[in-house]
Amino acid sequence: MIDEAEMVETPSGLLPNSDGWFVVNVRDTAWATNDQLGAGCRFENTSRPFPELGINLRVLRPGQANAMYHRESSQEDFLVLAGKCLLLVEGGERALRAWDFVHCPPGTEHVFVGAGSDPCVILMVGARDPDGEVFYPVSGLARRYSAGVEDGTSSPPEAYAHVPSFRAEHPPDWNDLPWS
Repeated sequence: MIDEAEMVETPSGLLPNSDGWFVVNVRDTAWATNDQLGAGCRFENTSRPFPELGINLRVLRPGQANAMYHRESSQEDFLVLAGKCLLLVEGGERALRAWDFVHCPPGTEHVFVGAGSDPCVILMVGARDPDGEVFYPVSGLARRYSAGVEDGTSSPPEAYAHVPSFRAEHPPDWNDLPWS
């Protein structure tokens, strides 16, 4: 029998503090916000990451990217839940709206950028692989959206060296989001 995980209150919401099953509402879970990379909730404690899947919600305001343009050695999938965004993928650009689903097989170069006038909410799911690799290639398209690196690297600290740290807080437009 699997026990229910203990949930602990943090400054920005609830996080699981033990292994096990749990239920948490998006409004109550812990969030982190970054002026350049939007806001997100990961549903997991960084000291106890889920072993098989990474899953989170990202809220992007217009012009915010969710990451630096990259490719990973594991599958990732995305579902736009609300708003509009641009998908920069394999050197091209695709406009997305609510209920568009994106599948990225291993090795697909991609990043999302908020678009339109309202926040965009994206469900993001990725396979976890302890031996997984990530690479941040140079992309002129991604750099035009402030979502690209100057020099290609496989080092996340190098790719994000210029990005401010996340703050433990809900997104500033919290009351405008679809669950409010």
